[in-house]
Amino acid sequence: MRAKLAYAVTAAALLVYFVLAGSRGVLLLRHGTALSVALGAAVLVLPLIGLWFLWQSTRFAIRGGRLAAVLEAEGGLPVDELRRTPSGRIDRDSADAVFARRKAEAERSPEDWRCWFRLAVAYRDARDTPRARRAMQRAIALHEQDGKPHAV
Repeated sequence: MRAKLAYAVTAAALLVYFVLAGSRGVLLLRHGTALSVALGAAVLVLPLIGLWFLWQSTRFAIRGGRLAAVLEAEGGLPVDELRRTPSGRIDRDSADAVFARRKAEAERSPEDWRCWFRLAVAYRDARDTPRARRAMQRAIALHEQDGKPHAV
């Protein structure tokens, strides 16, 4: 729950920033000189790009959360079997061992979104965020594909 609150606060702060930056861009456009119009247009593009990234991140989090809810209802969420240091950090060797099992599981069942979800969690535990994100995207795509009739 703390992570959701932190995400909401960060997203709200970004939205405020986007509005402020956008208003400055509009002011520059209204000034009317060639330089101010060019700068105003550039300033307006940045909040639009930021909004797109914020939307994509939010959509990714919501879709990943839905998969977690489905797995939880099925009793298929990965069990936390990782050793931790006295400070609470995940032991690297423990994460690597779980990762190896999850990777083998995904290789045996490459079309099972549940395996890819668990692999994404293992990547995250092994501190490999880019691969964790790609594995979760694969899980989301496979889950959405499962919900639609397959063309023969």
